[in-house]
Amino acid sequence: MPTPTSIATDVRGTLATALAGVVASVYSSPPEAVIPPACVIVPDSPYLETTTIGKSAVRVKINFVVTAAVAYNNTAGALDNLEQLIISIIAAMPGGYEVGDVQRPTIQQVGATNLLVADLAVSTYYTQQTI
Repeated sequence: MPTPTSIATDVRGTLATALAGVVASVYSSPPEAVIPPACVIVPDSPYLETTTIGKSAVRVKINFVVTAAVAYNNTAGALDNLEQLIISIIAAMPGGYEVGDVQRPTIQQVGATNLLVADLAVSTYYTQQTI
C-alpha cells in the first residue's frame, strides 16, 4: 500500500536535509530571523507547474529559490564567503533536483544585520500519492 506524500516532507524536507551538510543554518521555509550563514528555501514564481494529463495522478514541477546568505562585514570577504556557500549548496543538491541560474548578490538588511544574499533557482518534480 502506498504511503501518502506531501510537498513539505517529501520535497522541501528532502532538500533541507540534503543542505544540512553545508556549513550554514538551513530553513525549509522563510524564518522570522536568519542566522548567517544561511540557506533559506522559498517558493519561486511560478511555484507549481501542472504536468498532469487527464485523470492521472497529480504531478507538478515545483520551483524554489534557495537564498544563500552570509554576514556582510566587508565586501571582498563577504563575496568570497557567499561564493563558497553557493558552491557547497550546488554540490549538496539531492538527485532529482535541478539547479538553474544564480542571481547577482545583493545586500539586504534583516533586523539590524546586513546580509549579502544571492538566489539559486531550484526545481524538481512531485507526484502526489494518496492511500
